[in-house]
Amino acid sequence: MTEVIATNETILVVGGGISGMTAALEAAETGKQVVLVEKRPYVGGRVTQLYKYFPKLCFPTCGLEINQRRAKMNPNLNIVTMAEVTDIKGEAGDYTATVKISPRYVNENCTACGDCAKAVEAEFDDEFNYNIGKRKGAYLPHRMAHPQRYVLDPAIIGSDDAQKAKDACKVNAIDLDMQEETIEFKAGAVIWATGWKPYDANKIQPYGYDRIANVITSVEFERMADPNGPTGGKLQRPSDGKEIKSVAFIQCAGSRDKNHLLHCSRICCMASLKQATYPADEVDISIYYIDIRAIDRFEDFYQTVKAKENVSFIKSKVASIVENKENGNPTLHGVDTEGYNRYANEHDLVVLAVGMEPSVDKASFPVEIVINEEGFIEPAPENGGVFAAGCSSDALDVNRAVQHATGAALRAIQVVNRVAATEG
Repeated sequence: MTEVIATNETILVVGGGISGMTAALEAAETGKQVVLVEKRPYVGGRVTQLYKYFPKLCFPTCGLEINQRRAKMNPNLNIVTMAEVTDIKGEAGDYTATVKISPRYVNENCTACGDCAKAVEAEFDDEFNYNIGKRKGAYLPHRMAHPQRYVLDPAIIGSDDAQKAKDACKVNAIDLDMQEETIEFKAGAVIWATGWKPYDANKIQPYGYDRIANVITSVEFERMADPNGPTGGKLQRPSDGKEIKSVAFIQCAGSRDKNHLLHCSRICCMASLKQATYPADEVDISIYYIDIRAIDRFEDFYQTVKAKENVSFIKSKVASIVENKENGNPTLHGVDTEGYNRYANEHDLVVLAVGMEPSVDKASFPVEIVINEEGFIEPAPENGGVFAAGCSSDALDVNRAVQHATGAALRAIQVVNRVAATEG
């Protein structure tokens, strides 16, 4: 049974991505008791799925390692993974949270040796790699997963594979009798940091994501470029595995569109500029854009990419994509709005820079909350002691999300400090 010791001076953080981790650590390092609830089997969120950051093109693994070390060293922080907050009752300074915890079927004895994965035969789509490639029914979500503990897919429970995993474990870490739990605990303030999700490219019908194999999303391309990803870093066409010779990036795929997402997702331009540096210099790269939003320190990076001889910019909102049935190449149709020339440009691969959609679901939100027309949580007094952090509040890049999360932590600390002062 999972035990969480908490009082109305405890801060509850919902979501363990970069924003949730930042808010939780900042609060815990001031001496506050913090419970972080994360629905995935590990913390780190979508940052763990990035190959590189922009604009410095450095690797997220460094920052992840630092945050994980801070988390391990801090006794004030209690991390509960594979868990979701299903209800919050009360008011600022006096909330009661209800949390549902799904079984991992692997206990704290796990040494991450991988023997269980070797014994299991069943395979499933690998959600960490956005379903590119497969993972075993017993798996470590990714190489830096925290906690560093394997997971059994619930689909194999009751099968021969589950027993094989248990028999293969030398440290008695497999517990096939684990059950779903529901726990309740007190909290004085809540930080909501459930992050974002890539906009569903299937909804952008003219771009053919659901029917053209060589049209992929920016998040899929990011995993493909990572040497630790499903293709070992080889940039290849999904249809036939051939290395790409030309790639097109389509900006605002689902963003700034009344039929999809109203807002500018803010990260997409920079993400595509970053990804334009991934292929070799001999690969032709075309970036189709409405306008490039590279503000502040990003302008220099934009100019650097723009100067690359193999990169061209086409000012156009692509109208449609049609597949060349003979070679599988996507053909982009539209009008260049600088010269007003119609084009039908063929590429080996098309990458859709999909928008950033908030993961906030107002219909199932456990307390009354003010949410704007774009789906983000508004900073409003009606929210009481519930504060949004990072991409729950707006479309933000990693740097701005971390800054915002620090602010959310300070607001939550003020609430529990008032509780302490009243009770003292």
